[in-house]
Amino acid sequence: MENDTMINPKNINLLLSGVIVIIAGIVYGGQPTYAMPELLGFEVNDLELKNILRAVMGIYLGIGIYWLIGAFKPKLWFGATLSNILFMGGISFGRIVSTLFDGVSPLFTPALILELLFFGWGIYNVKKYT
Repeated sequence: MENDTMINPKNINLLLSGVIVIIAGIVYGGQPTYAMPELLGFEVNDLELKNILRAVMGIYLGIGIYWLIGAFKPKLWFGATLSNILFMGGISFGRIVSTLFDGVSPLFTPALILELLFFGWGIYNVKKYT
């Protein structure tokens, strides 16, 4: 019988992307009035912008936690991996559109590369392990 513990290679994608997305969410929404000027060079003073950034944080925390749970619970693995593929594919698509229309972002191009890698890795895992 296949070992479905967290050490199983099929779970590494969920573990890594879950941790990264949780950290990104905390950065985006934890203290946006501090983090955004320091990291991205823009001020966050508007209440609605703070609300949007904290909502993004909530999305990232929720989905990241789901991926971590999916790495530990075999019954949730497929759904967590599918949501990971959709998330990474969707965010990659948005970054590609931005690159085409807005130009290359030196800060976010490495993120795009990682997101495309996680996207492909998820597809590979679904094909291999289901």
